[in-house]
Amino acid sequence: MMTSNIGRIVMFTVLAAMLAAGGGLLAQTREKGPWWPSPHGPKDQVGNTNYITPEKIVKALRIPKTGRTYELGHIYEPDMPQYGNRPFYLITHMAPAPVKEGAGFAQQEYFTGYIGQMGTQYDGFGHQGRVVRMADGTLRNVYYNGFTQEDLTGRNRGQGGLEALGVENVKPIITRGILIDIAAYKAIATLDSRYEVTMADVRGALAKQGIKEDSIEPGDAILFNYGWAVNWTNPQKYNDARFFVGENQGSPGIGVEVSRWAVAKKASMVGADSCCVTIQPPVRPELGNVHHELLFGGVGMLENMDLRELARDRVYEFLYVNLVERIKGATGSPVRPIAIR
Repeated sequence: MMTSNIGRIVMFTVLAAMLAAGGGLLAQTREKGPWWPSPHGPKDQVGNTNYITPEKIVKALRIPKTGRTYELGHIYEPDMPQYGNRPFYLITHMAPAPVKEGAGFAQQEYFTGYIGQMGTQYDGFGHQGRVVRMADGTLRNVYYNGFTQEDLTGRNRGQGGLEALGVENVKPIITRGILIDIAAYKAIATLDSRYEVTMADVRGALAKQGIKEDSIEPGDAILFNYGWAVNWTNPQKYNDARFFVGENQGSPGIGVEVSRWAVAKKASMVGADSCCVTIQPPVRPELGNVHHELLFGGVGMLENMDLRELARDRVYEFLYVNLVERIKGATGSPVRPIAIR
């Protein structure tokens, strides 16, 4: 009897350790794991843009009353803040000197850079993943909907872009946009660089703006204003990833709690006026990773927005247009996001 009990205890301990180490080891196969398959189907690469149906778009088109448009992105230029050492190089091949009246000419440019991961940028589902120990004991890089590194780069090794989860799969985001002005709710111009936005802040801001939380529908785009865009012309202060060097004290943003709320609301995307949407670097990394929570939950991300005019005019509900470039196999895309009130 004693030996039998000891055996059960040992087996239970080993099983518990395996589950803890693998985060649900026994369930984690290519077909099933902690965040996959997607509710949109095991082969889905579109995420919550699936919720932007023709009916959703027609409904959103009824929102504007004045036709006033707002540019919600920054201009792409060499002096913009860059996260880390990402390059931006643009040169125009100039027209030749005129030699004959009436002759035609043309100019064109050459660009080198992290085209999908600089400036106002949309993070696609192939941008970030997590290392997972599978049921067979192997470690795999896993992304949205259980897609593995082998699915993304198994044949071409990254040459020519991703083989799955490329940003070209994202549907046009033409939907209802909601601005949640956290800075205004806190009655300050700009959040502190180490401020993590909480659900109390989100609900307080929505109430102050007269928006009911339960009015947020699947497919809506949720944008957070931290007041951080004021630092755009100072890359180090804005957050160039050189944390705690000079003026860089990080940047404010949402934490895991709010990201899980956005996933539960089935938002098509989340955007903010900071480098990373999330507070960066995280103040509570042990709770999880905001990028993972959103991307694995089917929610795309738009970083480095400029929400100052929208916040100034207290425009909290609007028609939102967010079209990513159809760059085959890219992890992200430049965007010119527009709000129409």
